[in-house]
Amino acid sequence: MKRLWIALCLASVLGATGTTALADEIKIGYVNTFSGPGAILGKHYRDAFELAVEELGGKMAGLDVKVEYGDDQLKPEIAKTVVERMVERDDVDIVAGFNFSNVLLASLKTVTDANKLLISSNAGPSNLAGEQCQPNFFSVGQQNDGASEALGRYLKEQNVESVYALAPNYQAGRDMIAGLKRGFGKELVDEVYTQLSQTDFQPELSQIRAAKPAAVFVFMPGGNGINFVKQWAQAGLTSEIPLYSVYSVDHTTLQAIGPSAVGTLGVSQYVEDLPFETNQKFVKKFVDRYGYYPSEYAASAYDTAMLINSAVVATQGKLDDVDALRAAVQKADFASVRGPGFKLGKNHMPIQNYYLRETVKKENGELGFVTRGTVAENYVDHYGAQCTHIKG
Repeated sequence: MKRLWIALCLASVLGATGTTALADEIKIGYVNTFSGPGAILGKHYRDAFELAVEELGGKMAGLDVKVEYGDDQLKPEIAKTVVERMVERDDVDIVAGFNFSNVLLASLKTVTDANKLLISSNAGPSNLAGEQCQPNFFSVGQQNDGASEALGRYLKEQNVESVYALAPNYQAGRDMIAGLKRGFGKELVDEVYTQLSQTDFQPELSQIRAAKPAAVFVFMPGGNGINFVKQWAQAGLTSEIPLYSVYSVDHTTLQAIGPSAVGTLGVSQYVEDLPFETNQKFVKKFVDRYGYYPSEYAASAYDTAMLINSAVVATQGKLDDVDALRAAVQKADFASVRGPGFKLGKNHMPIQNYYLRETVKKENGELGFVTRGTVAENYVDHYGAQCTHIKG
């Protein structure tokens, strides 16, 4: 009985000091749009994430990597249900993914209430960059305003007199136009918010032709971008008004848009021809494996996996130490395909370059993108000063 009592006391002491057995695997819940019109986005994310995990040998700090994919169907309520299952039933260690801000925002509280990390591969809503910043939320992709603010600055530097702006009426759309206005510094000819599911843009095109702006800015992700750019060309506006975009003409939409996209200009944090060694290796492996070029979404998904790996390695696989894991993610100690300057700000949003890129027809006849310059170096988002309750 005495020996039993000593053993029980020893077990109690070990439990109280937090000494626990290391897990033998890391479970990652990866949520994105894998069905419906937005499925092409999910394909880019999943392909790139799986490529990264494969390169890591299927392990992080010796732990087997188990990825559970969840289809949000581009519906906030569906995403919330998927995330609840991952967190409450499957007890994933980290939740990642997300393309659309409204989908992300519906799921965030479930993750943070469970004291787990949510690492967004794309969405970076303005509210989460500022007053509502969350210690357990990180965006690897961008703060939503970044690309459009950089584009606005470029248009101002080019002495563009007037800009007409369009975007879908949801969080990211409003953020994109807010960033454009901040960078451009002048009143827009008009700012029009369309429906996220809209397919016919003839009324808007008629209004643009009547307004005769010096340039048009659009943020039209996924199918919106395909329909808008095609209808833009069909309306004969290509030769009349320069069209600039962010996250609209990219490798998820380019083949569907076709030659109508040639000559359009856009701003992004990623272009496939960036000269960094990490990127060149990534592009080659990606194209060899999947037969198509990676988009900025694929690049961010790849970086998401490598960021998670860097944190797991830094904490020696101690997944139950959330404070240490969070601090390791904040350091962002990994080689990004976007180059050596990538890091995370105090509000857990990326600090990175933005590039002007042109849609071109290459010598082999394929459509692609060419970098035409850097329009913002080490961009720091506008909202960080409002994030006052994250330590660091």
